[in-house]
This record gives sequence, structure tokens and C-alpha cells, in this order.
Amino acid sequence: MRSSVKGRGTSGLGQLIIPLVALALLVLFNLFRDPSFFSISMATNNAGNPVLSGNLISIIDSASELAIISMGMTLVTASCGGQDISVGAVGAIAGAIFVKVVLGFASINVGVVILGILACCVVTILFKMFNGTLVAVFRIQPMIATLILYSCGRSIAYWINGDATPQINSPIISAMGMTIPGIPVPTPIFAVVLVGLLLALIFRLTNTRLYSQTVGINQGAARLNGINPVATKLLSFGLLGICVAIAAVIGVARLGNLSHKTILVDIEMDAILAVAIGGNNLGGGRFRLSGSILGAYIIQMLTTTLYAMNVATVNVKAYKAIVIIVIVVAGSPVVKARLTALWNRLRSGSAGTAGKEVA
Repeated sequence: MRSSVKGRGTSGLGQLIIPLVALALLVLFNLFRDPSFFSISMATNNAGNPVLSGNLISIIDSASELAIISMGMTLVTASCGGQDISVGAVGAIAGAIFVKVVLGFASINVGVVILGILACCVVTILFKMFNGTLVAVFRIQPMIATLILYSCGRSIAYWINGDATPQINSPIISAMGMTIPGIPVPTPIFAVVLVGLLLALIFRLTNTRLYSQTVGINQGAARLNGINPVATKLLSFGLLGICVAIAAVIGVARLGNLSHKTILVDIEMDAILAVAIGGNNLGGGRFRLSGSILGAYIIQMLTTTLYAMNVATVNVKAYKAIVIIVIVVAGSPVVKARLTALWNRLRSGSAGTAGKEVA
């Protein structure tokens, strides 16, 4: 089984070559364009607390929701060989549930916030289990199975809170979306670290990584080796549900309100791109969460760079698409195989020349 798991995808650091090169090129471009692009300074927020400021902090902070969802998307991609396009819509439902629970109490305290987070986690897990059942039990292609909630998810969020934009005035919620007083680092960054550590702990203590990769490579062989493909896929969707819930809470906390039309809008496409840019096989199999996280930060750095270059908002997506196409094509198996063959020919040619000189 171990050999079969290695049979798909690139192992080790090789899988991260494309995202690392892309990140390095973006860094170099910005350094030449504006040497102060990555400068970090201390500023004061509206509450009078010192916070870190700068493009680099903004990139890491703004990419938090995308990085969290990309981690969950990576698991679904690895085990199911497809992508979930309903994460943004289900995130709107999660945000609506969180706001509904929190505003249902006379005062907002830590206990109420935790209850709201747990409530939206339960709801998103249930919705993701619905998606997972369609994929794992009825064997519907993931993108088609999740198209249902992609289409109606924001309508469900509308039914929960109506067409209103509920406002949440709470220092606790504000701290979750911005910074905790006395800590200058944006709180969403800690959420990314927490989710990453949680998944790393799950991989460390269980066989989730191995099972997901094995099922994604060969479901029949996985079943013969005692692995339950249905349970593995449902687990992947369940973990994605938790990631969506956390990202939705961050989205609500940033603005202090909920708009079911705009929360996590279009994030599903960016999450799929982050997984691809990270060197993960979109057909399932071997994966690296670190690659997907890098992909999320690359997408956000590209967006920030375009805005810094005064590119009009309506044109940003077009420029992003061009750059991302180049990155994805460069990391495709066809291009990798041809580059590897070219490298081997050059190396064998140089070795032959050296041999003749010695003779």
C-alpha cells in the first residue's frame, strides 16, 4: 500500500517547487517595484491599541479565511478526486447561524461566542455530510454534488436572517476579527495556525492522511486493505465543514455584521486554485497542506500587488487569471515531465562530454 500511495503526485519538497518559485518571483517583483512593499511598522487602531501594519501583515491577515478553507478543500480533493464548490454558500449559512445565536442573548460574552461557533460548526458539518453522502454513497462527482448548495446556500442564509444585515457590536467579536488588545498580530492569523496544528495533530494521531491518499488513488485497493472509502470521504467533508465554519466566523467578526450576499463570495474558486497552485493533484491522491497554504498566500499577494499597482478593481480578476494560468500550467504533469526529460538529456549530455575530455 505504501508504494501505491507514492505512485501519484510528487513527493517531498519537489511538490512545493512551483509554489515556492511563484512566491519568490512575486517577492522579487515587489522588491524591485517598491523596496518598501514589505516594510512593517507599528500603528494604532481605532481602539487606540498598537498593531502591526504593512502590506506583508495585510497579505497574511487577509488570506486567513482562504488558507483555512484551502486546508479543508485539500482533504476533500485528496480523498474524492474532486472539489467542493459550495464552501462560500455554506459559509454564508454558517455566518447566519453564528449571528442568530449570538444576537439571541441579551449580552455577548465568551460563553455565548463559543456557543455560536459550536452551533455553526455543527450546521456546516451537517451540510457537508449531505454533500459527502452524495459523493461517497451515491458516487456523484463532487463538483456536481456540491452544485446544489452552491446554488441555494445563500438563499438558506437569507431565510435564517432575512434580508437584513445584522450588526454585532461586541469587543469580543471585534477582537476575533481584528486584534486582541495588547497583541499587535491580527487574530485571524492565529486561527490559521490553530487549524493547521489541529489537522497536523489529527494526521499525527490517526491514519487520516494515509487513508485519504489511498482512497483518492485507488478506492478498490483501499477497500481490499480494510479502509472504508465512504467513512474516509465523509470525514474529509466533515473536516472541511469545520474549516468553513471558522472562516465564516472570521468573516463576520471582521465586519461586525453579516451580509449573506457577500460573505466568503467567490472563495471556492480561489480555494481550488490554492490547492492546485500548491502542487496537489486535483484528481486525488498525495497532498501537502503546506502547499495549499502557500497557494492561498500567493493568491492574496498577487491581489495586493495588483491593487498596489493601481489596477482597477474590475480588471484585477483578469490579471489574476493570467498569472494563475501560467502558474498552474507550469506545475502541470505534462510540463513537469517535459522539463524533467530536458534536464535529464542536458545532464547526460554534459556527463558524456566530461567523459570524453577525461579520455
